[in-house]
Amino acid sequence: MKKIVVLIGIVGLLMTSCSVSKAAREKRNLLSGTWILEDVSYENNTGNFSSIIFNDAQDICFEGSNWFFRDNNSTGRYTIAPSSLCNGGDRYIRWSVVDREENYASQLQFKFIDAKNKDIDGGLGYRLNIDTLTPTNMILKSNNQVDGEQVTIVYNFTKK
Repeated sequence: MKKIVVLIGIVGLLMTSCSVSKAAREKRNLLSGTWILEDVSYENNTGNFSSIIFNDAQDICFEGSNWFFRDNNSTGRYTIAPSSLCNGGDRYIRWSVVDREENYASQLQFKFIDAKNKDIDGGLGYRLNIDTLTPTNMILKSNNQVDGEQVTIVYNFTKK
């Protein structure tokens, strides 16, 4: 009987130590579903910018892209429409929400996987600050350096 109680205690401890926080769970639930990336813009600097995002495609290619997040197994994809500038198609991802310390934004992190959910970039991934997340709108931001100065890329989504 003692062994069963100890085993139940260990299992319970493992389950609580590996679980995500309530705030992260709520954000995961809000993220679940299909989103349209309406606009990619830049802030914190002046001038015209163009960039290759996620080592994948030009920023213009992401505008209008569909993003799908499945929360029950943390997988998803984004789809870029093909054009003369854009190599269209699905990009599969594994994603999660990371809670940051107090006074810092939570982050959406993801890495690329293949259609069979296997890592394809040796663990390389991306983190985007969650600026706004409601049932219908999401704004993600990432800070980057251009010529030694900070530029923030802003990703504006609406839920489909």
